[in-house]
Amino acid sequence: MPSVKVKIYSVLSKFYLNRRLQTLIENPISDSNSYGVVSRRDETVAPAVPTFSDVDGVATKDLHIDPLTSLSLRIFLPDSAIISPNTLPKLRVRVSSKTRIGSGNSSSKPENGVYGGYLPDKNGRNCKRLPVILQFHGGGWVSGGIDTVANDAFCRRIAKLCDAVVVAVGYRLAPESKYPAAFEDGLKVLKWLAKQANLAECSQSFGNWKVGSFDGEGGGRRRQIVDGFGTLMVEPWLAAHGDPSRCVLLGVSCGGNIANYVAQKAVEAGKLLDPVRVVAQVLMYPFFIGNIPTKSEIKLANSYLYDKAMSVLAWKLFLPEDGFNLDHPAANPLSTWGDVPLKYMPPTLTVVAEHDWMRDRAIAYSQELRKVNVDAPLLDYKDAVHEFATLDLLLGTPEARACSEDIAIWVKKYISLRGHEFSY
Repeated sequence: MPSVKVKIYSVLSKFYLNRRLQTLIENPISDSNSYGVVSRRDETVAPAVPTFSDVDGVATKDLHIDPLTSLSLRIFLPDSAIISPNTLPKLRVRVSSKTRIGSGNSSSKPENGVYGGYLPDKNGRNCKRLPVILQFHGGGWVSGGIDTVANDAFCRRIAKLCDAVVVAVGYRLAPESKYPAAFEDGLKVLKWLAKQANLAECSQSFGNWKVGSFDGEGGGRRRQIVDGFGTLMVEPWLAAHGDPSRCVLLGVSCGGNIANYVAQKAVEAGKLLDPVRVVAQVLMYPFFIGNIPTKSEIKLANSYLYDKAMSVLAWKLFLPEDGFNLDHPAANPLSTWGDVPLKYMPPTLTVVAEHDWMRDRAIAYSQELRKVNVDAPLLDYKDAVHEFATLDLLLGTPEARACSEDIAIWVKKYISLRGHEFSY
């Protein structure tokens, strides 16, 4: 059984979340907001720290990639992206072990208008290319964000364990932006990643993909790809360290629904997304539901942290009001959705918890994938609750750490370079 600490937190969390959902339902948004919001004001956030820290060796930066919406990203870059470890002290900011990562107490703040964060080596000789993991946070469509303390800590852990560049996607939240906004944002980021890879290749053909100052060595001018406002279009961290041909999708709770949708669209697009290639996906306790209840939905309807009644309220805020249906393709993965047969889906790791009412439908989806010979293992954690590996309160537990390590071991089968699959 879950600990007393989890039970007490669950009671308080349910009260708070139910109050938020009821408030959003009783105060509907009169007009559709295409720009949308990607976070809530009452969330505890961790500022980006664009320099490598002594605590976990991960640097972070935030990006806003779409001028028409609030779609944003947070990039997590581990220090394993630097080939020569001798240069790390020069790139690393000193962060006290007593100071929480992302507290803002770092020396990376700009001084005299000069960017104080990490920039890739000018000649690229000290830059190692790492796989890219697109991460979609949870929050029941109406809350959560890329910069919350819990999501920041989880993404740092995944980046370090997987030796990968993690790109956390700040999709638009409901009810300001209903379906399909969040799904469109997920696909838009995948296309943006492909665009970035192609822009970086073009910049390299100019003889200058190493971004930074406009003045090259010797004072010469260097050619850059910029937009109409003179803003640099090539993201330097991804250009120097990202390998989009080894792309993994990782979705937490409702983020798992988005990841599964993006995976299907990647299969449909095929080579149109080159050089991006989705090699695997991880669905962590996905937010699946349907009209006909499963055994776990009946037995665990009032389970910890997020019960079924609250989830239905969240779906009402997210799905279109006309013809509300829990068998909507966004909610039920086994309903008809597009023209992509399951056998073409990428390898899919599914994580479920014993005390989570959503478990049965996630297990059924994993079983259907295995029936068509897709590598789709299932990790079932005993005495665990929904979001046991990503909730701020539980991130330090042995179960949370073990889950992240298990994910990293499986993911490395698909992101390791040929000949190094078992080097970990």
